[in-house]
Parts: sequence; structure tokens; C-alpha cells
Amino acid sequence: MIVKNILQAGHPLLRIKSKEASKIDVKMTKLVDNMVNTLKAQNLVGLAAPQIGFSLRIIVTEIRKTEIREVEETDELRIFINPKIIWSSKKEIVDYEGCGSVAEANLFAPVKRPEKIKVKALDKNGKPFELKAEGLLSKVIQHEIDHLDGILFVDKIADTKQIMGREEYLKRVKKTKPGG
Repeated sequence: MIVKNILQAGHPLLRIKSKEASKIDVKMTKLVDNMVNTLKAQNLVGLAAPQIGFSLRIIVTEIRKTEIREVEETDELRIFINPKIIWSSKKEIVDYEGCGSVAEANLFAPVKRPEKIKVKALDKNGKPFELKAEGLLSKVIQHEIDHLDGILFVDKIADTKQIMGREEYLKRVKKTKPGG
């Protein structure tokens, strides 16, 4: 099992638009396995390939309870290769986000995103699929696709006066809101 270090904000690779994955081969399968191992070991619910040093359009998600996140609903491990949002709701929500790439800063801040999305991608076997997502899964998919475009959640903070460190986040948000 290989667990990769997560690149932190300021690393130039995090600001580059990732390339489409051209073929699913042994090398890509190992990358996806490393992403899944890293996601679980780092207590994350989403991870993008650029965060571990690969400029490819691949994300993984798994909505589950972590050290800092309680969840009402869970979602299975999902692999998205070359994901693209093909629809998003007009209704937007503002919710707190953190990120493995700002983990050392222990930063959490409110971000406005569409409440629901529809995404198309390839699965780990190269089979195309579409998925409609809402709630935390929708937010995580959007957050990770932003990584593929060189965007960090700090670029989208809705209100900079509401930024908080991890300790405040855990005291205030986590205790008052499931999934926070």
C-alpha cells in the first residue's frame, strides 16, 4: 500500500490545468490505487491526481465519517476519470470546506457552489457513466474538479471574514451541523 504526500498550496502543479487521461493501463491503475490509499490514510472524502503530483484528470471520492467530518449519508468509493460537469442547478448553497492541500494551514471557509450537479466520466475500467449528485457528494466532486483546473477552494471563499482555523471549525461548525 502506497500513501502519497499531498502537495500543499503554493506548489506550482496545483495551479496547472490537468491533461485528460488518454488510456487506462497498469500505470493508471496504480495511480488510482495510490489515490485511494492516500484518501483513506489522510482522512479525506475526495482527492484529485494533481494533489499527489500527477497532472491528470482523475478524482476519487468516498463520503464517509472521518476525523473531522460527521456525515448523515455515506457514499461508496467512486473513481472519476476525465470528469466533466454537464449540468448544475441554479440554486446554490454556501457551506464550509477544507482541503488536504491546505491541511498544514488548518483552514476552513465558506464556499458557494451549485446545490446539485450532473457529472459524466469514465470509471476505473474505462466505461462511461453519468451521475447526478447533491449534498456533500456534489460539493466534493465540484471541489475535486476545481483541482483539475488549477483552482483551490481558497479562490472561491464566499466571505473571508468567516475563515476559521481547524480548532474553531471543530468547535463551531461540526457540533452544530451534520456533515459540516
